[in-house]
Amino acid sequence: MSSNRHPLFMPLIFAGGLIFGFGLGFSHMARPEVVLDFLQFDDFGLLFVMFGAAIVTGIVFAIMPRLRDSAPLTGDAYGRRLKSFDRNVLIGGAIFGVGWGLSGICPGAAYASLGIGNVTILWAIVGMFAGAYLQGVWRSQRAASEPTPTGAD
Repeated sequence: MSSNRHPLFMPLIFAGGLIFGFGLGFSHMARPEVVLDFLQFDDFGLLFVMFGAAIVTGIVFAIMPRLRDSAPLTGDAYGRRLKSFDRNVLIGGAIFGVGWGLSGICPGAAYASLGIGNVTILWAIVGMFAGAYLQGVWRSQRAASEPTPTGAD
């Protein structure tokens, strides 16, 4: 975490979240039945929402590093975060996809769904938190059981 963040960093993150949530609600992507219709190839509206977001993001990622040396609010240098494609990414993505298909909503849209009155989505949100917690416990136990390297190695 950068210590030289601009004082408007947190308010702008909050404002961005509000805009994102409003956009999800406005485009009806916070309604699980719309997402399930997309996953069943009955409604391709979600595809247009995703393409619109990808186009805006792509333009910003292409232009901003040319206009500035660092991010305006954090002062961090622009750069790519490369994550290797490994077994954990594949398994985690599959588990995420199954959860998305069962609940009919992704994590970001689940919170926006609360804003449109979908209280039953709380079950999915509780499940997301429980799953993340259990994965953290599993990872901690796995790290604790691995042998620690010694200085003689």
